[in-house]
Amino acid sequence: MFINKNETHIPKINNNINWYIIDAKDKTLGRLSSKIASILKGKNNISYTSYQENNIKIIVINSAQIKVTGNKNKFKTYKKHSGKPGGLKIKTFNELQQKMPNKIIEHSIKGMLPKNSLGRKLFKKLKVYSNTNHPHDGQQPIYLEIN
Repeated sequence: MFINKNETHIPKINNNINWYIIDAKDKTLGRLSSKIASILKGKNNISYTSYQENNIKIIVINSAQIKVTGNKNKFKTYKKHSGKPGGLKIKTFNELQQKMPNKIIEHSIKGMLPKNSLGRKLFKKLKVYSNTNHPHDGQQPIYLEIN
């Protein structure tokens, strides 16, 4: 009788959802975004597999108080196009931070996630709020300190 020792082990997904809350006040945009993207992918778990989604949801608060280094607050641009001729809209970091501070962090993290259906599922597990108020107190989120 032949026993195949080269079987692939696929870990079972735990059904309890872990909620984490991260304060973005006075944090650097890129460093914070890369840590959040890594946690969303599940790279902090010992049973990490690149093709499975995990049960982690992240709440980011104080997105209006995010910092960038150098002169990026004046020169970094965000482009949006409607698809029609002349439909290109360009906003700087400062303009976007005044009107829609959540979009800055969402745009940064979305660019660090996989560009496939798994990345879209992971992005739905991210909630960003511009101040400390959020409607997820019932989930009892765990506070994560990111340096």
